[in-house]
Amino acid sequence: MREEIIRIAKANGADIVGFAPASRFDANDPIFKIFPDTKTVIGLAFRVLRGIYRGIEEGSTYYQYTTMAVENMEETIMPMAQLKVAMYMEGEGAIALPQRRHQQIMAEENSTNPEVAYDAVYRSRTAEVQMDFLNAAIACGLGEKGLHNTLLTDEFGPMVRYCFILTDAELPASDVVKPHLCDKCGKCIKGCPGKAIAEDGTVDPWQCAVYYNGANGTKNPFMPPEAFEGMEDRLDIIAGEAKVTPETAKAILDKIYFYPPAQHAYQCSICGRSCDVECYVHLEEKGVLTKKFREPFRKREPWKFSVEDFK
Repeated sequence: MREEIIRIAKANGADIVGFAPASRFDANDPIFKIFPDTKTVIGLAFRVLRGIYRGIEEGSTYYQYTTMAVENMEETIMPMAQLKVAMYMEGEGAIALPQRRHQQIMAEENSTNPEVAYDAVYRSRTAEVQMDFLNAAIACGLGEKGLHNTLLTDEFGPMVRYCFILTDAELPASDVVKPHLCDKCGKCIKGCPGKAIAEDGTVDPWQCAVYYNGANGTKNPFMPPEAFEGMEDRLDIIAGEAKVTPETAKAILDKIYFYPPAQHAYQCSICGRSCDVECYVHLEEKGVLTKKFREPFRKREPWKFSVEDFK
């Protein structure tokens, strides 16, 4: 069954498949609230195409990342692979329960998800039984944890998205990846256009949301010169130097109408996950990624506008 699961998953777009026995999870882990009979967690990781990041790297076209790397991956590719694997498993008599992120459900009272509108986030008891996705990915052997709390894989670095299937089938486990990629270089921290990542790698979700959506005018070709007119610390916001609170973040986000969201209401990423890109560039330059390309991703110095353009 294990080999057939891998075959079906990869035939339907998964790049990495891993298996974690229930014993790798704490007895109070949400997976046992979701499905008490869980014996194995199956992790599926999908590459985000390297080329999808090129438009933002060049400052030329942006919608591909949000539509193809987020929306279509989360709403089409990943669910299809999960369903195909689950259908096979249930055909063999096992229970298979697909688990993917619900981007609008959060447990935290005063937090947000940069990938969706802050006023679309839903908080209730439902949020308490969502999986810890990063922890599960590591337990399944998909990769290791990077400094900025993202999954790093040998093949694609941080350029992946992932989901899971809970099952009562007992399947041979994958090895847990011994950390070896992240050297705590801090490139992810320096690469954020809004200083949303602390030195210890902790991400401020409101700071991230503001600059994920494009509040830094020096990295946003769609921002008009009069952006954020009338707002206090306007130029600091545009320069990526403003420290936001949840309240000020909401006020800034309410004024970001520079680029439309995707069809499934995913917010457009103007930063293009710059933390991940800088991490990827570093790993590629070190030569530690197993997936090689003919040319390096970073071909020239990153472009940047002047704050003077907004005075």
